[in-house]
Amino acid sequence: MIATLIFILILSLLIIVHEFGHFIAARKNGVRVENFSLGFGPQVFKKKKNDTEYSISLIPLGGYVKMAGDSQSEYKGKADEYFSKSIGSRFQIIFFGPFLNYLLGFLFFWCILFTGYPSLTTKVGGLIDGYGAKEAGLAVGDKIIVVDGKKVNLWEDLQLQIQKRKVKESVELSVLRDNKELKFKVLIKDKILGDEIGEKRSLGIIGISPFDETIEVRHGFFESGYLGIKKTIDLTVMTYRGLWRLISGKISMRDSVTGPLGIFFITSKTAKLGLIAVMHLVAVLSVSLAIFNLLPLPILDGGHIFLLGLEKLRRKALGIKAEQVINNVGFTLMITIALLVTYNDILRLYGDKISRVIGK
Repeated sequence: MIATLIFILILSLLIIVHEFGHFIAARKNGVRVENFSLGFGPQVFKKKKNDTEYSISLIPLGGYVKMAGDSQSEYKGKADEYFSKSIGSRFQIIFFGPFLNYLLGFLFFWCILFTGYPSLTTKVGGLIDGYGAKEAGLAVGDKIIVVDGKKVNLWEDLQLQIQKRKVKESVELSVLRDNKELKFKVLIKDKILGDEIGEKRSLGIIGISPFDETIEVRHGFFESGYLGIKKTIDLTVMTYRGLWRLISGKISMRDSVTGPLGIFFITSKTAKLGLIAVMHLVAVLSVSLAIFNLLPLPILDGGHIFLLGLEKLRRKALGIKAEQVINNVGFTLMITIALLVTYNDILRLYGDKISRVIGK
């Protein structure tokens, strides 16, 4: 029940922020907003204020801002209609939705880094046979404090220092054992591992796993802002790399794409880890939503921006029939993608259970 509530709150937050971006940009550019809606299906709440009706519907899996004259068939030439505005103004209205999602993701990263988050220490929790750490004499419980003269406090820093070393190179480690500092020369072995987007890379490995010990890491206000920007940019680059690998067939949709069902499953797991984990999930989803919405596909914001560029080149907007065809194609494409992603989630999350039931 709690996981379902958190899932609905997260989705609602992302949708409201996105649609609010369109809303404020429309109002700023003098476009009348007829409806600001959260969700789809039967309405459970509605209230009209000035020229805008605000509504909440039963199914919280989307939302929309309906502007006056935002289609060629409805456009009547009035000054407060969407199509009466310049291409630059319409670009602002379209772009502000994903922009606010992107900004929300950054702000959540900033908040997490400033308030503090748990991170694994460099304490050794396990040793793998056949690798340098065990052969050199490291033991479970040792705390690695220096790598080739460089101090390390967190597991991620330790990983970074070792993985970037050249293959078959040795590394000198200083460790604390029973409050005594010991030094070890450890051989590094090469191992092919997949990263966050499934890309195989050759990395240096010494054969250790972390101990279940964490410390809270905090950064200063301005440092957190800088690291938040860096984290947002890194996530953006990683997402586009993943999209390219998906399009080029280097990774499968099953391993790389998830929909509402998959997000609910992730939310259920994340909710058990606490507020910081949920905030991190919101940040990642918000940035991902912004990037997805800017893809040049019909119906998506990126598709509308593409049509604005086309209008700029042609020096005139598309006709009513062309607009209807594009909207129909876009709607069909989105429904198809949604069905494929949901089918993919069912196979990934419940495929084994379904197979056992069918097998019986």
